[in-house]
Amino acid sequence: MNTIGSRIAENRRRIGMTQEELAAKLAVSAQAVSKWENDITCPDVMTLPKLAELLGITVDELLSGKKQPQTLVLADEERKSVDDMMLKIIVNSHEGDKVKVNLPIPLVKAGLRIGMGMPQVKGNAALESIDFGELIALIDSGVIGKLVEVESADGDIVEITVE
Repeated sequence: MNTIGSRIAENRRRIGMTQEELAAKLAVSAQAVSKWENDITCPDVMTLPKLAELLGITVDELLSGKKQPQTLVLADEERKSVDDMMLKIIVNSHEGDKVKVNLPIPLVKAGLRIGMGMPQVKGNAALESIDFGELIALIDSGVIGKLVEVESADGDIVEITVE
């Protein structure tokens, strides 16, 4: 049976977090997390958004178990203007550092036109090969959602999404 508790446990293990670490980030006891995972109790409603964010899923996925498509191609009439969209870069280092950068698409386009590089990927061989020009072409063709997810050999995780 696929329960909220089993989804919490499964996603916590997937991201390599202990019950104690999850508890600390949510300001609850490790015993509370254990009770959730064993379906003895459920997390408080106010805790669900932060819990889902930490687990890297949506609240809907946490509650229902149904995964939402991470990347969509929208028809012309469903798209919002590219000028109103944001490129979101999230870097979670193996040392625990988190970097979140939100860049308006017009700014990224302007930077690419003048030959500016993306400082978040400099010095990381796995990420330097990302062609931001191609990402912009995808965005222009109506692709939204998670465009890139990279996990380096040393455990750094980088996600690039567009909204």
